[in-house]
Amino acid sequence: MLDNLTQRFARVVKTLRGQARLSEENIAEMLREVRVAMLEADVALPVVKDFIGRIKEKAVGQEVVGSLTPGQALVGVVHRELTALMGGQHSGLNLATQPPAVILMAGLQGAGKTTTTAKLGKWLRERHKKKVLAVSCDVYRPAAIEQLKTVAAQAGIDFFPSTAEQQPLAIARDALDYARKHHHDVLFVDTAGRLAIDQAMMAEVRELHAALQPIETLFVVDAMLGQDAVNTAKAFAESLPLTGIVLTKLDGDARGGAALSVRQVTGKPLKFAGVGEKLTGIEEFHPERMAARILGMGDILGLVEEAQRSVDQDKAEALAKKVKSGKGFDLNDFREQIGQMRKMGGMGALLEKLPAQFGQLAQQAGSGADDKVMRRTEGIINSMTPGERAKPELIKASRKRRIATGAGVQVQEVNRLLTQFEQMQKMMKQFSKGGMAKMMRTMKGVLPGMR
Repeated sequence: MLDNLTQRFARVVKTLRGQARLSEENIAEMLREVRVAMLEADVALPVVKDFIGRIKEKAVGQEVVGSLTPGQALVGVVHRELTALMGGQHSGLNLATQPPAVILMAGLQGAGKTTTTAKLGKWLRERHKKKVLAVSCDVYRPAAIEQLKTVAAQAGIDFFPSTAEQQPLAIARDALDYARKHHHDVLFVDTAGRLAIDQAMMAEVRELHAALQPIETLFVVDAMLGQDAVNTAKAFAESLPLTGIVLTKLDGDARGGAALSVRQVTGKPLKFAGVGEKLTGIEEFHPERMAARILGMGDILGLVEEAQRSVDQDKAEALAKKVKSGKGFDLNDFREQIGQMRKMGGMGALLEKLPAQFGQLAQQAGSGADDKVMRRTEGIINSMTPGERAKPELIKASRKRRIATGAGVQVQEVNRLLTQFEQMQKMMKQFSKGGMAKMMRTMKGVLPGMR
């Protein structure tokens, strides 16, 4: 998302190197670049004008102190203004009410309301140990109720059944009564959408809101709609007392300007971002972290949090001790690392949160180190004997043919895996000796699918 904007900011910073201060002259070209980049990213024109004005006001004449370069000083100004543009501070879900806390999901058809309902339900169940119930009031779209039933089961949350013959208001009231009697902490109400805003849809969702009195009314909008996403969000905000916005498909090919516009235009906080089709593909929206990612500074804090949730700490410590003791890094360890990485969303998701200097690695990962390649790698390792996994040097030509046949791949795939493993071994040796710089240079081609 917003790759073009990130690249333009990087170029701007580069051109400002070596200058003593930020002046009206040297900042004019930068502002033109930023303006064009934001408009290309589909950021709303009034938002762009306001943003550029604030940067100019705060950056021009600013002294470059200490070891800072003008480019670094500028990045500081832009980071602060981008953060403010997207809301300043993170705004989480408000569940401070007598259970069940009702969360009303609103938005156009195809925006991802049903999938987002399941994602948020899974997030609340796993992260906050909440008992969650979901109900569909969409009696118009074919199979909408069945879709929610399916994804709710996948998310491990409870589902309240309804039929297309029922009235949405009756369904919602029955679900609320059921949630109260069965001690659910949270009730998600998935409402009907349309292909475009119409009065009937708005009247229905307003009626549901009046009857349920939800603690949260979330507007779900597709980031790939660009400028239309902002206009739609504004229309919903004028008709409903929204409490927050969820941007879906933020990992897609969208120009992504909605992320920079929707908060400013609607006045409602961005609370979550959908970043993949899997039910784990949702993140809390942190304006400061998103601003850092746009500026190529990465989201190391987000990466650390993801690692803490996904990585088995005992296994990680055991591996670290093993490597430091000189016992070596074998294919069992390699398989374990691949599994841990898959839990964190794959190599692409991991590198996306690293600073821009790792951009080349991220591109390589995106082109190859996906789930399919990782699963194939695990399959090859699983086709080996315990002895071969412990002592990879045993694997010669005849064994490679047997392993390839067992995994259903070509012998070249086995050779490629063994090459990647040898590079990973070298990296682990560097790491055990404290050579972080050398380790990063060794990373190219180490992980499955990277070239």
